[in-house]
Amino acid sequence: MIHVHQLDGCAPTPLAHYLKAIGILRLVSEQVDNEARGWWDGDRFRLASSLSQRDLINFFLHAYQPTPIVSPWNKGSGFFQDNDRGLSPIESSQGPRFASLRLGIATGRSQLQELESADAMVRNIKAETKIRGMSAAEKNRVRNSEQYKQRLREAEKHFKQLKTGLIPELRKKWRGPNREWMDATMVLNNDGSASFPALLGTGGNDGNLDFTNNFMQRLGELFDLDNENGSPRSPTSFYVKGSLLGCPIPGNLNGKPVGQFLPGTAGGANNGNGPRSDSMANPMDFVLMLEGALAFTSHTTKRFALSETSRAASPFALNACGAAYASASANDEGARGEQWMPLWSRPVTYRELRQMLAEGRSQLGAKAAREPLDFARAVTRLGTSRGISAFQRYGYLERNGQSNLAVPLGRFRVAEEQSGNLACLDDLDMWLPRLRREARDKAAPDRLMNAEKDLVETMFVATEHPDEPKKWQLILFRLGDIEAVMRQGTGFAAQPVPRLRPEWVTASYDGTPEYRLALAFALQAGNFHRDSGTPINPIRRHWLPLNKKQPWRFATTGTGAGTMLDMQPEVVMHGRRGLDDAIALVERRMIESSQREGRHLPLKPARRTAASTADINSLLAGKVDIDHTLALARTLMALDYKAWAKQQIPIEYPRTTEWPDDAWLAIRLCTLPWPLETRSGFRLDISTDPAIVRRLATGDAASALAIALRRLSAAGVRCTLRTGVASYSTARLWAAALAFPINRNTAEQFLHRLDPNLDPGTA
Repeated sequence: MIHVHQLDGCAPTPLAHYLKAIGILRLVSEQVDNEARGWWDGDRFRLASSLSQRDLINFFLHAYQPTPIVSPWNKGSGFFQDNDRGLSPIESSQGPRFASLRLGIATGRSQLQELESADAMVRNIKAETKIRGMSAAEKNRVRNSEQYKQRLREAEKHFKQLKTGLIPELRKKWRGPNREWMDATMVLNNDGSASFPALLGTGGNDGNLDFTNNFMQRLGELFDLDNENGSPRSPTSFYVKGSLLGCPIPGNLNGKPVGQFLPGTAGGANNGNGPRSDSMANPMDFVLMLEGALAFTSHTTKRFALSETSRAASPFALNACGAAYASASANDEGARGEQWMPLWSRPVTYRELRQMLAEGRSQLGAKAAREPLDFARAVTRLGTSRGISAFQRYGYLERNGQSNLAVPLGRFRVAEEQSGNLACLDDLDMWLPRLRREARDKAAPDRLMNAEKDLVETMFVATEHPDEPKKWQLILFRLGDIEAVMRQGTGFAAQPVPRLRPEWVTASYDGTPEYRLALAFALQAGNFHRDSGTPINPIRRHWLPLNKKQPWRFATTGTGAGTMLDMQPEVVMHGRRGLDDAIALVERRMIESSQREGRHLPLKPARRTAASTADINSLLAGKVDIDHTLALARTLMALDYKAWAKQQIPIEYPRTTEWPDDAWLAIRLCTLPWPLETRSGFRLDISTDPAIVRRLATGDAASALAIALRRLSAAGVRCTLRTGVASYSTARLWAAALAFPINRNTAEQFLHRLDPNLDPGTA
């Protein structure tokens, strides 16, 4: 009969409770029921086993045999102390259940005789300055003597040499259970040095806290080590039920060291009702936690780059990223990194779980995913074949002073289906490291660091929700924010946002007029090559100071430390108010056109992006957020024109029976980028008068309209409109609306609207 246990004492957070769940599955599978299965159901762990709940509890009380978790390479492990309170009681115990642990201790001791002698020599020399009754002056005289210093240096050097050779020797000779702990705590690099995964500190200890010694102390609190059967002590049944089932535990648990695994109960300042509080931990939690940590066997990875070396890699271990969680800071990006613990929703055996963890790496294209964002993209794009539904993200961070704690950083849910939108982020792969380097520079201002952090956070969100356009729009906004910081002279060495593939539009299009107008604004240019669709004189240079020969780079002056952006007069958009930027673009293009003796406003729409009548009408009616529109447009200027011309991105433009004000239609027909030829053969070719735009920009709509009507009349257009007035704000909005290009068909409709008798065949 199979019993399904809901282990309420096991949860994805904190890390100790996650590892405890793994430990329970491991011990039950290896020691009593090799077909046991475990899985995560929401925030609780479930265990399916032939054991009933009573049998399960009795197993941990009476039959559980601790794994030989020993660290003879650590001075705090107890091997170098006489009558150590953790190791010595286990070593002298009689119970058969501790036989494997006793054997592990004996195996460790067999390798330590010479090292222990060397350590004793160091201690004896230091003891010469600690003789009872010795005065302070005498102690200082001994410490400062050259003979004492020389003897101590030689003794310590000998000890270090022996200790350095200890780990390779143990690695060579240890097999079986002893080797499991060693493989979980360290790996040997090619040069024989040891590297340590952050999960278990530095070789099984965290500062002065040695995990193995505390493991043995907790066993002594749970079981009577002097009893020939290692019987459980009286409160142990409460500890076991509390650890497995989440039952309340009577009594006081204060004073138990917990290390980095239980941040909320580690004690210290602000962890209780008073200024300080002691740590609190169920000793069974600590024991099962270390038993579970054995599943995370480390290995050595080598990334093929000149600047990379071999490093310890625990399953799903990544570099740190100070973003995408509430307390994120660039200071969190230390050497210990992050680890993403998998949560799986289908029952697996411990053997299957070990296989899953052994494959705990990911590829993003041709490179291994070592950054959290890259890892999130990889698992979302490719999914997982092992039934992983989410990852609990942990960062090994300094908190509570300089204490290293495994801090939960949030849950990342794996998408059930792959999304093609994620390929868009590939465009930023080369650019993001440069930006990160600039943002982490000591001289970087807070605004650049915050902008980079906000960008990474929005990318995390879009990766988790790849089919939500609003999430992708947030990325576009954040990219624009970064360029706004760069154009102020900070971080521009990273260069502007690189070319973006057309699929960014597919991912971020939300069907709003703001987005369609932003796209029309962003992709317009002075002209386009007929065949390739590539732009001639695009408008991005009015937002960023770009190098004319290399328009994907900033234009700069000076060299080295004196390098500055070359803010040419053509950079007229400042990113403050959308209305002002739109007007500034039109005015600048009018100036440049007159300088080249041009007759028209050189702003033509790219293929399939022209502003529609409906969207223009919404803009002029005040129903469009123009600040939002221009913020989007500033980043959409980075879209790859050539790729856009070749690709069919589905954008539906709405139809409308409403029209913009006739006065604005008249002005628009006088500011076209080309002569208009209707299907009936009528040709409208009006030279653009810069005075129209200047009058609108100053709020004088009546004068601007009068100029336009005179020009239309001279061209043969007979419209019923004779004059018109508008408020200051409306006049400026009319000027801004000229920055959104229309196509010939729309212009022909505008013409027919003003003079229906001119071309009866046009509707």
